[in-house]
Amino acid sequence: MPWYIGTLIGLVVGAVLTAVVFVLREKNAERNIANAEEQAKQIINDAIKSGESKKRESLVEAKEEIHRRRSEYEREEKARRAELQKSERRLQQKEENLDKKIDAVEKKSETLNGKIAAAEAQQQEIAQIKKGQLEMLERISGFSVEDAKSYLISMVRDEATHEMAMKLKEVEAQYKEEADDRAREIIATAIQRCAADHASEITVSVVPLPNDEMKGRIIGREGRNIRSIETLTGCDLIIDDTPEAITVSSFDPVRREVARLALEKLIQDGRIHPARIEEMIAKAQKEVNATIKAEGERAVFETNIHGLNPEIIKLLGRMKYRTSYGQNVLNHSIEVSHIAGLMAAELGVDVNVAKRAGLLHDLGKSIDHEVEGSHVTIGVDIARKFKESEAVIHAIEAHHGDVEAHTVEACIVQAADAISASRPGARRENIENYVKRLEKLEEVSKSFPGIASSYAIQAGREIRVMVKPDEVSEDQMVLLARDIAKKIEEELTYPGQIKVHLLRETKAVDYAK
Repeated sequence: MPWYIGTLIGLVVGAVLTAVVFVLREKNAERNIANAEEQAKQIINDAIKSGESKKRESLVEAKEEIHRRRSEYEREEKARRAELQKSERRLQQKEENLDKKIDAVEKKSETLNGKIAAAEAQQQEIAQIKKGQLEMLERISGFSVEDAKSYLISMVRDEATHEMAMKLKEVEAQYKEEADDRAREIIATAIQRCAADHASEITVSVVPLPNDEMKGRIIGREGRNIRSIETLTGCDLIIDDTPEAITVSSFDPVRREVARLALEKLIQDGRIHPARIEEMIAKAQKEVNATIKAEGERAVFETNIHGLNPEIIKLLGRMKYRTSYGQNVLNHSIEVSHIAGLMAAELGVDVNVAKRAGLLHDLGKSIDHEVEGSHVTIGVDIARKFKESEAVIHAIEAHHGDVEAHTVEACIVQAADAISASRPGARRENIENYVKRLEKLEEVSKSFPGIASSYAIQAGREIRVMVKPDEVSEDQMVLLARDIAKKIEEELTYPGQIKVHLLRETKAVDYAK
């Protein structure tokens, strides 16, 4: 059999098989489609049934929720309505109360208006009665209203003056007692712990001579030796009838000391001529300079003060040869430093500042013969030049009251200076200045009205003032004593303090017949 027939047969068989398969597949597909449609219809029916069921449930739930919320709203509305009713009732009650109060206020206002009218009428009546009484009092007393006012004001003023004087006296006594006790304790402690000797010095030095023949040798031929000595030292040599003595006079204590030492060396050596005089004066000057330095260092060592400039130490040493009212200024400064330190320790303030200011407070006196100005101004300039602290400079400037003391240390230095100067034998003054001070003290006391006489006693430490009893009352005496004390403080310079003692004596004299 030819090959193409077999191929054709195979193709036919394959086509038949393919058609059979295709038919079978189509029938299966139709069956599947029918099944799927039935399933879809079933699912749709089930979904419709489920949706209607859920819809019915949702409607039921919505109705229940609406019913619940309506019930809550009704309850809330009922509660609000009840609250509103209560508020309305309260408002009605308040309105009723306000109406009642307004009625009461109107009634009170009417009553007050009536009372005010009655009071005004009474005031007019009182004014008329007062006017009549004043006229009657004026007729009876013989005083007008202005005279009576003046009389009353005078009585009130006198009474106020009396009360003020009594109160002032009481307060002064209280504070003075407390302050005196505390100050007495501090000062007594300071003085007790710092005792010092005092020796008065003068402005001349006496040089003893082995015999009167030495006077001629010191004078020299035609006075050349004495002129040479006076020229080189700047001192005056007084050669008089005093046996075996020559007096050296100068207001500069350092020059006087140099002249004294040079004379002693010349007398001891025996060779007195201008060249030898110049040599001895140069040696004496070196010795005095060495002594000045040693004395300055001694002062610093005794007071235990550190850090002073060497130039200040030399100026301190110069004060060994300087006196004030006969008191040695260096010893006085050392004593003031000790006292100020003790008082500062008692009061709890800066001890170092107080001691330093106390030692340097009179520093200007070391060169006040050479520089113009008061020793306070000179001392302040020196301290400022050598970079001392402002606290020390202020204490130096304020120790004599040239400026007001602003620190406790400055007040302490003032007090220590006064204590040292007021020690018995510490200072002296010539009779002329003493008498003038007493006369000025009495003159200041007599400058006030109502003073009969005044007497300075106890070397000017107390002033006794006799007042006229018909011009000065007992109450005015307290104020007058204070005024006198203030004027003395302003116009006089004095060491320590002055007691103002006012005396008033009233005498009554009569005769029995």
